[in-house]
Amino acid sequence: MRKLIVSAAAAALLASGSVAFAAVKHTTGTVKAYDGTAMSLVLDDGSTFTLPQTFKDPGLKAGEKVRVSWDMSGKNKIAESVKIVK
Repeated sequence: MRKLIVSAAAAALLASGSVAFAAVKHTTGTVKAYDGTAMSLVLDDGSTFTLPQTFKDPGLKAGEKVRVSWDMSGKNKIAESVKIVK
């Protein structure tokens, strides 16, 4: 009986279509360009990130090594956090 209830619950969850398995990704690189007005960050490998309106600049400048935690939104990489690494 327990297997039937668990199976039914799993089927109902999957059928709802609202299950999302989004995993935050991490990228480490060197800042090529940072634009606080346009809220964008470009790394030396060409990766471009859009920064959230709530982003607090930790002192980003070209040549600074950073770790970016990000996720995709459509075709855009949205940075959730940017930390300077030593």
